[in-house]
Amino acid sequence: MEDKLYQQKFTPMQALPKAKHYCAYQERCHSEVKEKLYGFGLNTKEVDEIISILIEENYLNEERFAIQYAGGHFRSKKWGRIKIKYQLKQKQVSEYCIKKALKQINEDDYLKTLQQHFDAKLKTLKSEKNSFIKKRKLQDHLMQKGFESDLIKALTQEL
Repeated sequence: MEDKLYQQKFTPMQALPKAKHYCAYQERCHSEVKEKLYGFGLNTKEVDEIISILIEENYLNEERFAIQYAGGHFRSKKWGRIKIKYQLKQKQVSEYCIKKALKQINEDDYLKTLQQHFDAKLKTLKSEKNSFIKKRKLQDHLMQKGFESDLIKALTQEL
């Protein structure tokens, strides 16, 4: 709350280059940029005008953001589609952009990543004698990583 008290107020003309720099630094979703602009002390009309300028000048592109976010979080954090989809929804990304982004994830890479998670977790459960508990822990781990239950069931059936 204290941060808000010391935040500088900007005019729309001062905020626009700052917003451009913010978007040029890395891909942003609309909600992140709006939050930043409101933080500059701008009103709704001013924020909407700046957002439309950023879109027109291609600084802000929700589809591009979604594709980069999904690919990046799949590759670096090894998240499954469900977790990525949930996070994109939290960022108020449209359903269309979410679907398009998830389609960009290579299916073979996706299944390899799921298998890697499965194998790694299975190694940590070597001492677990109860097969039901072992299976449950594996399923919980893979679901927490955001993988689909049908894919998880197919993997854990072999146990």
